Amino acid sequence: MIGVFVLGSMAGCGKQKVEDKKMGKEVEKSMKLEEEEKEKHPVVLRLEGGDWGFPNPFKHYPRGPGGFKTELVYDSLLEKNEEKEIPWLAKEYTISEDGKEYIFTLRENAKWHDGTPFTAEDVKFTFDYYRDHPPVWNNLLIDGNYIVEKAEILNENKVKLIVDEKNTTYLSKIGAVRIIPKHIWEKVEDPTQYEGDGVGVGCGPFVLENYSSEHGSYQFKAFGDYWGPKQKVDGIEYIPVSDSILAFENGDIDFLTATPDIVSRYENNSEYKLTQNKPFFGYRLIFNMEKRPELKEVALRKAIAYGLDRQEMVGKVARGSGIVASMAYLPVEHGWYNEAITQYTYEPEKAKELLQGKKYQFELLTGNSPQEVKIAELMKISLEKVGVQVQIKSVDMKTRDSAVKAGNYEWVITRHGGWGKDPDSLREHYGITTLKGAGSPASGGIPGYFNQEINDLCWKQMVQMNPEERRETIFKIQELVAEEVPMIPLFNTIDIFVTRPQKFDGWMFRYDHNYMDACKLSYVEREVEE
Repeated sequence: MIGVFVLGSMAGCGKQKVEDKKMGKEVEKSMKLEEEEKEKHPVVLRLEGGDWGFPNPFKHYPRGPGGFKTELVYDSLLEKNEEKEIPWLAKEYTISEDGKEYIFTLRENAKWHDGTPFTAEDVKFTFDYYRDHPPVWNNLLIDGNYIVEKAEILNENKVKLIVDEKNTTYLSKIGAVRIIPKHIWEKVEDPTQYEGDGVGVGCGPFVLENYSSEHGSYQFKAFGDYWGPKQKVDGIEYIPVSDSILAFENGDIDFLTATPDIVSRYENNSEYKLTQNKPFFGYRLIFNMEKRPELKEVALRKAIAYGLDRQEMVGKVARGSGIVASMAYLPVEHGWYNEAITQYTYEPEKAKELLQGKKYQFELLTGNSPQEVKIAELMKISLEKVGVQVQIKSVDMKTRDSAVKAGNYEWVITRHGGWGKDPDSLREHYGITTLKGAGSPASGGIPGYFNQEINDLCWKQMVQMNPEERRETIFKIQELVAEEVPMIPLFNTIDIFVTRPQKFDGWMFRYDHNYMDACKLSYVEREVEE
Protein backbone atom coordinates (compact mmCIF):
# COMPACT_ATOMS: atom_id res chain seq x y z
CA MET A 1 0.00 0.00 0.00
CA ILE A 2 2.80 2.36 0.93
CA GLY A 3 4.63 1.60 -2.32
CA VAL A 4 1.51 2.26 -4.33
CA PHE A 5 0.94 5.51 -2.47
CA VAL A 6 4.47 6.72 -3.09
CA LEU A 7 4.35 5.69 -6.70
CA GLY A 8 1.02 7.42 -7.08
CA SER A 9 2.43 10.54 -5.46
CA MET A 10 5.40 10.48 -7.78
CA ALA A 11 3.10 10.02 -10.74
CA GLY A 12 1.03 12.95 -9.51
CA CYS A 13 4.19 15.10 -9.20
CA GLY A 14 5.20 14.21 -12.70
CA LYS A 15 1.77 15.10 -13.98
CA GLN A 16 1.89 18.40 -12.07
CA LYS A 17 5.26 19.29 -13.61
CA VAL A 18 3.88 18.64 -17.09
CA GLU A 19 0.85 20.83 -16.32
CA ASP A 20 3.04 23.57 -14.82
CA LYS A 21 5.27 23.48 -17.91
CA LYS A 22 2.23 23.64 -20.15
CA MET A 23 0.80 26.52 -18.13
CA GLY A 24 4.15 28.33 -18.28
CA LYS A 25 4.15 28.05 -22.06
CA GLU A 26 0.59 29.37 -22.18
CA VAL A 27 1.54 32.39 -20.04
CA GLU A 28 4.63 32.99 -22.19
CA LYS A 29 2.51 32.77 -25.32
CA SER A 30 -0.06 35.15 -23.84
CA MET A 31 2.63 37.68 -22.91
CA LYS A 32 4.14 37.46 -26.38
CA LEU A 33 0.76 38.08 -27.99
CA GLU A 34 0.23 41.00 -25.64
CA GLU A 35 3.58 42.50 -26.66
CA GLU A 36 2.78 41.99 -30.36
CA GLU A 37 -0.60 43.65 -29.86
CA LYS A 38 1.07 46.57 -28.12
CA GLU A 39 3.47 46.99 -31.03
CA LYS A 40 0.52 47.08 -33.43
CA HIS A 41 -1.43 49.48 -31.21
CA PRO A 42 1.00 51.57 -29.12
CA VAL A 43 -0.40 53.12 -25.94
CA VAL A 44 -0.12 56.88 -26.10
CA LEU A 45 -1.56 58.94 -23.26
CA ARG A 46 -2.95 62.35 -24.12
CA LEU A 47 -3.15 64.99 -21.41
CA GLU A 48 -4.25 68.60 -21.23
CA GLY A 49 -1.55 70.91 -22.59
CA GLY A 50 -0.44 74.47 -22.00
CA ASP A 51 2.90 76.21 -22.41
CA TRP A 52 5.15 75.56 -19.40
CA GLY A 53 8.43 76.25 -21.15
CA PHE A 54 11.04 74.04 -22.77
CA PRO A 55 11.55 70.92 -20.63
CA ASN A 56 15.15 71.13 -19.54
CA PRO A 57 16.54 72.22 -16.12
CA PHE A 58 17.32 75.76 -17.31
CA LYS A 59 14.27 76.67 -19.39
CA HIS A 60 11.08 75.22 -17.91
CA TYR A 61 8.55 77.49 -16.23
CA PRO A 62 9.12 77.45 -12.42
CA ARG A 63 5.89 75.67 -11.53
CA GLY A 64 4.92 72.02 -11.25
CA PRO A 65 3.75 71.38 -14.83
CA GLY A 66 7.02 72.74 -16.21
CA GLY A 67 9.21 70.91 -13.73
CA PHE A 68 7.43 67.60 -14.17
CA LYS A 69 7.84 67.55 -17.94
CA THR A 70 11.54 68.10 -17.36
CA GLU A 71 11.57 65.10 -15.00
CA LEU A 72 10.27 62.85 -17.77
CA VAL A 73 13.42 63.63 -19.77
CA TYR A 74 16.05 64.05 -17.04
CA ASP A 75 16.70 61.55 -14.27
CA SER A 76 17.97 62.20 -10.75
CA LEU A 77 20.06 60.17 -8.32
CA LEU A 78 16.97 59.33 -6.27
CA GLU A 79 13.25 59.23 -7.04
CA LYS A 80 10.13 59.42 -4.87
CA ASN A 81 7.51 56.71 -4.51
CA GLU A 82 4.41 56.63 -2.29
CA GLU A 83 6.42 56.52 0.91
CA LYS A 84 10.01 57.70 0.54
CA GLU A 85 13.05 58.42 -1.63
CA ILE A 86 14.25 55.36 -3.54
CA PRO A 87 17.46 54.63 -5.52
CA TRP A 88 17.30 55.72 -9.15
CA LEU A 89 20.33 56.76 -11.20
CA ALA A 90 22.22 55.92 -8.04
CA LYS A 91 21.63 52.27 -7.17
CA GLU A 92 22.88 52.79 -3.62
CA TYR A 93 24.41 55.43 -1.40
CA THR A 94 26.19 55.86 1.93
CA ILE A 95 26.49 58.85 4.26
CA SER A 96 29.55 59.36 6.45
CA GLU A 97 29.20 59.39 10.22
CA ASP A 98 29.80 63.14 10.35
CA GLY A 99 27.05 63.62 7.75
CA LYS A 100 29.24 65.61 5.38
CA GLU A 101 30.14 63.03 2.75
CA TYR A 102 27.65 61.31 0.42
CA ILE A 103 28.91 58.48 -1.77
CA PHE A 104 26.64 57.42 -4.63
CA THR A 105 27.14 54.21 -6.59
CA LEU A 106 25.74 54.77 -10.08
CA ARG A 107 23.93 52.57 -12.57
CA GLU A 108 26.36 51.08 -15.06
CA ASN A 109 24.07 50.69 -18.06
CA ALA A 110 22.53 54.16 -18.35
CA LYS A 111 22.74 56.12 -21.60
CA TRP A 112 21.92 59.62 -22.71
CA HIS A 113 19.25 59.95 -25.38
CA ASP A 114 21.93 60.55 -28.04
CA GLY A 115 23.52 57.17 -27.22
CA THR A 116 26.45 58.51 -25.17
CA PRO A 117 27.11 56.45 -22.01
CA PHE A 118 26.18 58.05 -18.68
CA THR A 119 29.20 58.23 -16.35
CA ALA A 120 30.38 59.57 -13.01
CA GLU A 121 31.82 62.50 -14.99
CA ASP A 122 28.29 63.66 -15.73
CA VAL A 123 27.32 63.65 -12.06
CA LYS A 124 30.40 65.57 -10.94
CA PHE A 125 29.95 68.00 -13.82
CA THR A 126 26.28 68.60 -12.92
CA PHE A 127 27.01 69.60 -9.34
CA ASP A 128 29.96 71.77 -10.41
CA TYR A 129 28.01 73.43 -13.25
CA TYR A 130 24.94 74.23 -11.16
CA ARG A 131 27.12 76.21 -8.74
CA ASP A 132 27.67 78.91 -11.39
CA HIS A 133 24.69 78.16 -13.63
CA PRO A 134 21.71 77.52 -11.35
CA PRO A 135 18.78 75.54 -12.72
CA VAL A 136 15.23 76.86 -12.44
CA TRP A 137 14.55 74.59 -9.46
CA ASN A 138 17.67 74.92 -7.37
CA ASN A 139 17.60 72.47 -4.47
CA LEU A 140 21.27 73.10 -3.80
CA LEU A 141 20.95 76.76 -2.84
CA ILE A 142 19.84 77.42 0.74
CA ASP A 143 19.48 81.06 1.74
CA GLY A 144 22.07 82.03 -0.87
CA ASN A 145 24.59 79.30 0.02
CA TYR A 146 25.50 76.42 -2.32
CA ILE A 147 25.47 73.33 -0.13
CA VAL A 148 27.84 71.09 -2.15
CA GLU A 149 31.41 72.15 -1.43
CA LYS A 150 33.07 69.57 -3.65
CA ALA A 151 32.24 66.72 -6.04
CA GLU A 152 34.82 63.94 -6.50
CA ILE A 153 34.97 60.93 -8.82
CA LEU A 154 36.05 57.85 -6.85
CA ASN A 155 35.89 55.46 -9.80
CA GLU A 156 33.94 55.05 -13.04
CA ASN A 157 30.64 54.51 -11.19
CA LYS A 158 31.15 56.17 -7.80
CA VAL A 159 30.89 59.83 -6.87
CA LYS A 160 31.52 61.55 -3.55
CA LEU A 161 29.75 64.79 -2.67
CA ILE A 162 31.11 66.83 0.22
CA VAL A 163 28.55 69.19 1.76
CA ASP A 164 28.91 72.19 4.04
CA GLU A 165 27.28 70.66 7.14
CA LYS A 166 25.43 67.70 8.57
CA ASN A 167 21.81 68.25 7.58
CA THR A 168 18.73 66.04 7.69
CA THR A 169 17.27 67.56 4.51
CA TYR A 170 20.31 67.26 2.25
CA LEU A 171 19.78 63.71 0.99
CA SER A 172 16.38 64.63 -0.44
CA LYS A 173 17.67 67.87 -1.94
CA ILE A 174 20.73 66.23 -3.56
CA GLY A 175 18.72 63.23 -4.68
CA ALA A 176 16.22 65.39 -6.59
CA VAL A 177 18.82 67.23 -8.70
CA ARG A 178 18.36 66.62 -12.44
CA ILE A 179 21.61 65.27 -13.87
CA ILE A 180 22.77 66.81 -17.17
CA PRO A 181 25.23 65.47 -19.81
CA LYS A 182 28.72 66.93 -19.58
CA HIS A 183 29.46 66.45 -23.30
CA ILE A 184 26.63 68.83 -24.20
CA TRP A 185 26.80 71.53 -21.53
CA GLU A 186 30.52 71.83 -20.69
CA LYS A 187 31.11 74.54 -23.33
CA VAL A 188 27.81 76.38 -22.80
CA GLU A 189 28.32 79.70 -21.03
CA ASP A 190 24.67 80.71 -20.74
CA PRO A 191 22.37 77.67 -20.51
CA THR A 192 19.24 79.83 -20.36
CA GLN A 193 19.93 81.02 -23.93
CA TYR A 194 21.33 77.81 -25.40
CA GLU A 195 19.26 76.27 -28.20
CA GLY A 196 21.87 74.11 -29.92
CA ASP A 197 22.36 70.37 -30.28
CA GLY A 198 21.38 68.32 -27.25
CA VAL A 199 19.38 71.07 -25.56
CA GLY A 200 16.73 68.49 -24.64
CA VAL A 201 18.92 65.40 -24.22
CA GLY A 202 18.53 63.63 -20.89
CA CYS A 203 18.79 60.05 -19.70
CA GLY A 204 15.22 59.72 -18.41
CA PRO A 205 12.49 57.31 -19.55
CA PHE A 206 11.10 59.61 -22.24
CA VAL A 207 12.58 61.53 -25.15
CA LEU A 208 11.23 64.91 -26.18
CA GLU A 209 10.03 64.53 -29.78
CA ASN A 210 8.26 67.85 -30.24
CA TYR A 211 7.47 71.06 -28.34
CA SER A 212 5.40 74.03 -29.47
CA SER A 213 5.34 77.08 -27.24
CA GLU A 214 2.67 78.66 -29.43
CA HIS A 215 0.25 75.75 -29.06
CA GLY A 216 1.32 74.63 -25.60
CA SER A 217 1.91 71.12 -26.90
CA TYR A 218 4.51 68.49 -26.05
CA GLN A 219 5.23 65.06 -27.49
CA PHE A 220 7.31 62.53 -25.54
CA LYS A 221 8.32 59.08 -26.77
CA ALA A 222 9.52 56.15 -24.65
CA PHE A 223 13.33 55.88 -24.75
CA GLY A 224 14.18 52.44 -26.11
CA ASP A 225 17.58 52.22 -24.39
CA TYR A 226 16.38 53.40 -21.00
CA TRP A 227 18.46 51.90 -18.18
CA GLY A 228 15.54 51.52 -15.79
CA PRO A 229 12.09 50.00 -15.47
CA LYS A 230 10.18 49.56 -18.72
CA GLN A 231 7.80 52.32 -19.66
CA LYS A 232 4.11 51.47 -19.29
CA VAL A 233 3.21 53.66 -22.25
CA ASP A 234 4.81 54.26 -25.63
CA GLY A 235 4.27 57.98 -25.50
CA ILE A 236 2.82 60.94 -23.63
CA GLU A 237 1.34 63.89 -25.49
CA TYR A 238 0.13 67.21 -24.11
CA ILE A 239 -2.38 68.79 -26.45
CA PRO A 240 -4.25 72.12 -26.61
CA VAL A 241 -7.65 71.89 -24.89
CA SER A 242 -10.33 74.57 -24.70
CA ASP A 243 -12.82 72.57 -22.62
CA SER A 244 -11.24 69.79 -20.54
CA ILE A 245 -14.52 68.09 -19.66
CA LEU A 246 -15.65 67.93 -23.27
CA ALA A 247 -12.18 66.80 -24.38
CA PHE A 248 -12.19 63.97 -21.82
CA GLU A 249 -15.69 62.80 -22.71
CA ASN A 250 -14.81 62.85 -26.41
CA GLY A 251 -11.74 60.73 -25.70
CA ASP A 252 -9.28 63.46 -26.72
CA ILE A 253 -7.55 63.36 -23.32
CA ASP A 254 -7.16 60.52 -20.83
CA PHE A 255 -7.10 62.33 -17.48
CA LEU A 256 -9.59 64.77 -15.96
CA THR A 257 -9.60 66.81 -12.78
CA ALA A 258 -13.35 66.84 -12.15
CA THR A 259 -15.17 69.69 -10.44
CA PRO A 260 -17.55 68.55 -7.68
CA ASP A 261 -20.66 69.36 -9.72
CA ILE A 262 -19.82 66.82 -12.45
CA VAL A 263 -18.38 63.94 -10.42
CA SER A 264 -21.75 62.14 -10.42
CA ARG A 265 -21.45 61.70 -14.21
CA TYR A 266 -18.64 59.20 -13.71
CA GLU A 267 -19.71 57.41 -10.56
CA ASN A 268 -21.04 53.84 -10.73
CA ASN A 269 -19.71 53.46 -14.26
CA SER A 270 -17.08 50.77 -14.90
CA GLU A 271 -15.64 52.78 -17.78
CA TYR A 272 -14.25 55.29 -15.31
CA LYS A 273 -12.15 55.24 -12.18
CA LEU A 274 -12.33 58.03 -9.59
CA THR A 275 -9.38 58.82 -7.32
CA GLN A 276 -9.20 61.46 -4.60
CA ASN A 277 -5.94 63.16 -3.68
CA LYS A 278 -4.62 64.60 -0.42
CA PRO A 279 -5.04 68.35 0.19
CA PHE A 280 -1.50 69.26 -0.83
CA PHE A 281 -2.49 72.12 -3.14
CA GLY A 282 -3.66 75.43 -1.75
CA TYR A 283 -3.97 79.20 -1.72
CA ARG A 284 -2.05 81.66 0.45
CA LEU A 285 -2.31 85.37 1.25
CA ILE A 286 1.18 86.86 1.58
CA PHE A 287 1.89 90.25 3.18
CA ASN A 288 4.70 92.55 2.06
CA MET A 289 5.90 94.19 5.27
CA GLU A 290 8.65 96.06 3.43
CA LYS A 291 6.17 98.03 1.34
CA ARG A 292 3.60 98.33 4.14
CA PRO A 293 5.41 98.41 7.52
CA GLU A 294 2.13 98.60 9.46
CA LEU A 295 1.71 94.92 8.62
CA LYS A 296 4.48 94.21 11.13
CA GLU A 297 1.85 94.73 13.82
CA VAL A 298 0.71 91.28 14.97
CA ALA A 299 -2.69 92.66 16.02
CA LEU A 300 -3.39 93.82 12.45
CA ARG A 301 -2.43 90.46 10.97
CA LYS A 302 -4.58 88.62 13.49
CA ALA A 303 -7.49 90.95 12.77
CA ILE A 304 -7.23 90.12 9.07
CA ALA A 305 -7.15 86.41 9.92
CA TYR A 306 -10.31 86.66 12.03
CA GLY A 307 -11.94 88.91 9.42
CA LEU A 308 -11.65 86.35 6.61
CA ASP A 309 -14.33 83.72 6.16
CA ARG A 310 -12.12 80.95 4.85
CA GLN A 311 -14.84 78.33 5.20
CA GLU A 312 -16.94 80.43 2.82
CA MET A 313 -14.06 80.27 0.34
CA VAL A 314 -14.07 76.48 0.54
CA GLY A 315 -17.81 76.45 -0.17
CA LYS A 316 -17.97 79.07 -2.91
CA VAL A 317 -14.60 78.68 -4.63
CA ALA A 318 -13.74 75.00 -4.12
CA ARG A 319 -17.46 74.09 -4.12
CA GLY A 320 -16.98 72.25 -0.86
CA SER A 321 -14.09 70.15 -2.14
CA GLY A 322 -11.41 71.43 0.20
CA ILE A 323 -10.48 72.25 3.78
CA VAL A 324 -9.61 75.44 5.64
CA ALA A 325 -5.81 75.67 5.75
CA SER A 326 -3.75 75.48 8.92
CA MET A 327 -2.53 78.90 10.04
CA ALA A 328 0.91 77.30 10.41
CA TYR A 329 0.96 76.15 6.75
CA LEU A 330 1.45 72.36 7.06
CA PRO A 331 -1.88 70.75 6.02
CA VAL A 332 -3.88 68.63 8.45
CA GLU A 333 -2.95 65.46 6.53
CA HIS A 334 0.75 66.24 6.66
CA GLY A 335 2.67 63.78 8.83
CA TRP A 336 4.18 66.65 10.85
CA TYR A 337 1.00 68.69 11.39
CA ASN A 338 0.49 70.04 14.92
CA GLU A 339 -3.22 69.96 15.73
CA ALA A 340 -2.70 71.91 18.99
CA ILE A 341 -1.99 75.27 17.32
CA THR A 342 -4.28 78.30 17.51
CA GLN A 343 -7.15 78.10 15.03
CA TYR A 344 -8.74 81.15 13.37
CA THR A 345 -12.42 80.93 12.56
CA TYR A 346 -14.47 83.76 11.09
CA GLU A 347 -15.00 86.19 13.97
CA PRO A 348 -15.58 89.72 12.62
CA GLU A 349 -16.28 91.21 16.05
CA LYS A 350 -12.95 89.94 17.34
CA ALA A 351 -11.29 91.43 14.25
CA LYS A 352 -12.84 94.83 15.05
CA GLU A 353 -11.60 94.65 18.63
CA LEU A 354 -8.06 93.99 17.48
CA LEU A 355 -8.19 96.89 15.03
CA GLN A 356 -9.36 99.29 17.78
CA GLY A 357 -11.19 101.52 15.35
CA LYS A 358 -8.26 101.95 12.97
CA LYS A 359 -8.96 101.90 9.23
CA TYR A 360 -6.65 100.47 6.57
CA GLN A 361 -6.50 100.19 2.79
CA PHE A 362 -4.34 97.74 0.84
CA GLU A 363 -3.84 96.68 -2.77
CA LEU A 364 -4.41 92.96 -3.33
CA LEU A 365 -2.61 91.42 -6.29
CA THR A 366 -4.05 88.19 -7.67
CA GLY A 367 -3.95 85.98 -10.72
CA ASN A 368 -6.79 86.17 -13.21
CA SER A 369 -8.12 82.63 -12.83
CA PRO A 370 -11.82 82.51 -11.86
CA GLN A 371 -10.90 80.90 -8.52
CA GLU A 372 -8.37 83.56 -7.53
CA VAL A 373 -10.63 86.43 -8.59
CA LYS A 374 -13.49 84.94 -6.58
CA ILE A 375 -11.26 84.58 -3.51
CA ALA A 376 -10.21 88.22 -3.83
CA GLU A 377 -13.81 89.36 -4.12
CA LEU A 378 -14.86 87.40 -1.04
CA MET A 379 -11.90 88.82 0.89
CA LYS A 380 -12.82 92.35 -0.12
CA ILE A 381 -16.42 91.94 1.05
CA SER A 382 -15.61 90.36 4.41
CA LEU A 383 -12.73 92.67 5.31
CA GLU A 384 -14.64 95.84 4.47
CA LYS A 385 -17.07 94.86 7.25
CA VAL A 386 -14.29 95.11 9.84
CA GLY A 387 -12.64 98.29 8.54
CA VAL A 388 -10.03 97.05 6.04
CA GLN A 389 -10.47 98.30 2.46
CA VAL A 390 -9.08 96.13 -0.33
CA GLN A 391 -8.36 97.25 -3.88
CA ILE A 392 -8.10 94.24 -6.21
CA LYS A 393 -5.55 94.11 -9.02
CA SER A 394 -5.93 91.04 -11.23
CA VAL A 395 -3.18 90.04 -13.67
CA ASP A 396 -2.17 86.93 -15.59
CA MET A 397 -0.35 84.14 -13.76
CA LYS A 398 3.13 84.86 -15.11
CA THR A 399 2.89 88.56 -14.24
CA ARG A 400 1.72 87.71 -10.73
CA ASP A 401 4.48 85.11 -10.27
CA SER A 402 7.12 87.63 -11.39
CA ALA A 403 5.76 90.16 -8.92
CA VAL A 404 5.95 87.58 -6.11
CA LYS A 405 9.60 86.80 -6.87
CA ALA A 406 10.48 90.51 -7.12
CA GLY A 407 8.44 91.55 -4.07
CA ASN A 408 6.32 93.97 -6.10
CA TYR A 409 3.04 93.84 -4.20
CA GLU A 410 1.37 94.85 -0.92
CA TRP A 411 -0.78 91.75 -0.55
CA VAL A 412 -0.78 88.85 -2.98
CA ILE A 413 -2.80 85.67 -3.41
CA THR A 414 -0.73 82.79 -4.73
CA ARG A 415 -1.60 79.15 -5.32
CA HIS A 416 0.60 76.10 -5.68
CA GLY A 417 1.12 72.44 -4.83
CA GLY A 418 3.88 70.82 -2.81
CA TRP A 419 2.27 71.45 0.60
CA GLY A 420 3.03 67.84 1.52
CA LYS A 421 6.80 67.99 1.16
CA ASP A 422 9.40 67.88 3.94
CA PRO A 423 8.53 70.26 6.83
CA ASP A 424 11.66 72.22 5.97
CA SER A 425 9.11 74.13 3.89
CA LEU A 426 8.46 76.04 7.14
CA ARG A 427 11.99 77.44 6.93
CA GLU A 428 11.47 78.33 3.28
CA HIS A 429 8.47 80.46 4.24
CA TYR A 430 9.24 81.76 7.73
CA GLY A 431 12.99 81.46 8.29
CA ILE A 432 14.53 82.48 5.02
CA THR A 433 16.26 85.83 4.57
CA THR A 434 17.33 85.69 0.91
CA LEU A 435 14.07 86.12 -1.01
CA LYS A 436 14.97 86.81 -4.61
CA GLY A 437 16.51 84.64 -7.32
CA ALA A 438 15.90 81.38 -9.12
CA GLY A 439 13.19 79.12 -7.88
CA SER A 440 9.48 78.56 -7.79
CA PRO A 441 7.12 81.42 -6.88
CA ALA A 442 5.76 78.96 -4.31
CA SER A 443 9.00 79.20 -2.35
CA GLY A 444 10.64 82.19 -0.74
CA GLY A 445 9.95 84.16 2.39
CA ILE A 446 7.74 87.03 3.50
CA PRO A 447 9.21 90.46 2.65
CA GLY A 448 10.01 92.45 5.78
CA TYR A 449 9.12 89.69 8.25
CA PHE A 450 11.61 88.40 10.79
CA ASN A 451 11.17 86.65 14.13
CA GLN A 452 14.41 85.60 15.81
CA GLU A 453 12.95 82.66 17.74
CA ILE A 454 11.13 81.23 14.71
CA ASN A 455 14.19 81.79 12.53
CA ASP A 456 16.50 80.00 14.98
CA LEU A 457 14.13 77.02 15.24
CA CYS A 458 13.74 76.86 11.45
CA TRP A 459 17.48 76.45 11.09
CA LYS A 460 17.79 74.17 14.11
CA GLN A 461 15.41 71.56 12.68
CA MET A 462 17.62 71.12 9.62
CA VAL A 463 20.50 69.71 11.66
CA GLN A 464 18.44 67.55 14.04
CA MET A 465 19.09 64.00 12.89
CA ASN A 466 16.89 62.47 15.61
CA PRO A 467 13.33 62.40 14.16
CA GLU A 468 11.61 62.87 17.53
CA GLU A 469 13.77 65.85 18.45
CA ARG A 470 13.12 67.35 15.04
CA ARG A 471 9.39 66.74 15.36
CA GLU A 472 9.35 68.64 18.66
CA THR A 473 11.04 71.59 16.96
CA ILE A 474 8.68 71.49 13.97
CA PHE A 475 5.68 71.46 16.32
CA LYS A 476 7.07 74.46 18.22
CA ILE A 477 7.58 76.39 14.99
CA GLN A 478 3.94 75.80 14.08
CA GLU A 479 2.76 77.02 17.49
CA LEU A 480 4.75 80.25 17.17
CA VAL A 481 3.78 80.84 13.54
CA ALA A 482 0.08 80.41 14.35
CA GLU A 483 0.41 83.12 17.00
CA GLU A 484 2.38 85.43 14.73
CA VAL A 485 0.29 85.03 11.53
CA PRO A 486 3.12 86.19 9.20
CA MET A 487 0.96 85.12 6.24
CA ILE A 488 -2.48 83.56 5.93
CA PRO A 489 -2.84 80.11 4.36
CA LEU A 490 -6.41 80.28 3.03
CA PHE A 491 -7.54 76.79 2.07
CA ASN A 492 -6.37 73.52 0.53
CA THR A 493 -8.19 71.85 -2.32
CA ILE A 494 -9.22 68.21 -2.61
CA ASP A 495 -9.39 66.97 -6.19
CA ILE A 496 -11.20 64.06 -7.81
CA PHE A 497 -9.37 62.60 -10.81
CA VAL A 498 -11.25 60.64 -13.46
CA THR A 499 -9.41 58.11 -15.64
CA ARG A 500 -10.20 55.22 -17.98
CA PRO A 501 -8.63 52.07 -16.48
CA GLN A 502 -9.26 50.05 -19.65
CA LYS A 503 -6.73 52.23 -21.44
CA PHE A 504 -4.32 52.92 -18.58
CA ASP A 505 -4.42 52.18 -14.88
CA GLY A 506 -0.89 52.79 -13.69
CA TRP A 507 -1.51 56.09 -11.92
CA MET A 508 0.04 56.70 -8.50
CA PHE A 509 0.92 59.54 -6.12
CA ARG A 510 4.30 60.54 -4.78
CA TYR A 511 4.20 60.73 -1.00
CA ASP A 512 4.53 64.52 -1.00
CA HIS A 513 2.50 65.51 -4.05
CA ASN A 514 -1.10 65.92 -5.07
CA TYR A 515 -1.21 64.99 -8.77
CA MET A 516 -0.98 61.46 -10.20
CA ASP A 517 -0.28 62.70 -13.72
CA ALA A 518 2.76 64.59 -12.38
CA CYS A 519 4.43 61.47 -10.96
CA LYS A 520 7.14 59.89 -13.11
CA LEU A 521 6.57 56.48 -11.55
CA SER A 522 3.02 56.51 -12.93
CA TYR A 523 4.50 55.87 -16.36
CA VAL A 524 7.06 53.11 -15.67
CA GLU A 525 6.89 49.57 -14.33
CA ARG A 526 7.85 49.16 -10.69
CA GLU A 527 10.80 46.86 -11.35
CA VAL A 528 13.63 49.01 -10.07
CA GLU A 529 15.12 47.96 -6.76
CA GLU A 530 13.74 50.13 -3.97
